[in-house]
Amino acid sequence: MSSLEEIDFSSVLPPMSDEALEAEKRLERTISIVVPMFFSVIGFIGFVGNILVIITVLFNVQMRNTTNLLILNLSLADLLFIIFCIPFTAVDYSFGQWPFGLLWCKIVQYLIVVTAYISIYTLVLMSMDRFLAVCYPVSRIRSERNTLISIIVLWAAVLSTNLPVFHAHGLNEYLDQGRNLTSCTFITNNDFLSWSAFHISLFTSSYLLPLLLISVLYLFMLMRLWKSNLTQSKESRRGKRRVTRLVIVVVACFALLWLPIQTILLLKSLQLYHSDTHLTIALQISAHCLAYTTCCINPLLYAFLSENFRKSFRKIVYCGSSNPRNRHNNHQPMVPTSTKVTRTSF
Repeated sequence: MSSLEEIDFSSVLPPMSDEALEAEKRLERTISIVVPMFFSVIGFIGFVGNILVIITVLFNVQMRNTTNLLILNLSLADLLFIIFCIPFTAVDYSFGQWPFGLLWCKIVQYLIVVTAYISIYTLVLMSMDRFLAVCYPVSRIRSERNTLISIIVLWAAVLSTNLPVFHAHGLNEYLDQGRNLTSCTFITNNDFLSWSAFHISLFTSSYLLPLLLISVLYLFMLMRLWKSNLTQSKESRRGKRRVTRLVIVVVACFALLWLPIQTILLLKSLQLYHSDTHLTIALQISAHCLAYTTCCINPLLYAFLSENFRKSFRKIVYCGSSNPRNRHNNHQPMVPTSTKVTRTSF
C-alpha cells in the first residue's frame, strides 16, 4: 500500500545505455513532480470536504442520526489518512526515498492500512444502515447507541488485527546510480507475515468481501422496494430511482477506485506482475493515486449528494446567511421522516 515500496527504479532496463538512463531519469523527475502535486490537490480537497462534514454533524443536533454518525466516522478516517499518510507519501515520491526514519515508516504504513479498512467497513455499516432503514424501518436496531458501539468495535478490531503490518514494515537501504537510498518497505523476511499472504488477505478482506457484502445488502434492499405495496405512489417511484442511483454510485465508485491497485498487488503477490518496465511502473503509480482519491471523493459521494448536507455546508461557508429563504430552510427538519426513508442517502 505504500508508494515506492515495491518499485525499484534501478531494476528498469538493466544494464542501461546512456539513452535508457536518460529516459529513466526523466521518468523519475516526472513522477517526483506530478504525483506530489496530485496528492496535494486531493489532500486539500479532502481536508476541506471532511472538515465540513465533521463540523456539520458535530454542531448540528438535527443532523445526528445513525447514517450521519457513520458519515462522521468515514470522514474522521479519511481526515486521519490525509494528515498522517498523504504528506509523507508525497515526500516519498518527491525525494525518491524515505527520509523520516524507521518508526515513522512503521506508523505511516500501519495507518494507511488501518484507515483503508476503517473507511471500507464503514461503507459496509452504512450499507447495513440503509438496508435496515428500508427493509425494517421500525427496527430498534438502528439507534445512535448501537451505531456508536459498532464504530467502537470496528476501530478496536481494525487497530488490533493490523498490528502485524506495523511490525512487518521497515527500512531498506540500497544503491541506485551511485546514491545510497532508503526505502520504507515490507520486510520480506519478517517473523509476522509473508508478503504474498499479506496482499492476498488484503485483497480478500479489504476489497472482495466488503464489495460482496455491499452488493448483497443493496440487492436485498432493491428487491424489497420493488415488492413493496407502498411503491405505487409517484414519490415512492422517485425514491426507487434515487436508491438505484445511490447503489450505482456507492458500489461502482468503491469498486472502480480500488480495483486497479488491488488487482496489481494481488498479481504481484502471485508473481504475475513485475514493476520492471516504465509501463508497469506507470500503471502501478497511477493505480496507487487512483485509490488515494477516495479520501476526497467520499465527502462528495456521501455528503454533497444530500440536500441536507448542502444546506449545512452553505450555512458554514457563508457563516449564516441573512437570506430569508435560508432562514426558512434552517427551520425545516434536517432528518427525513420515516415515510420518505427511501429518499435518504449517504
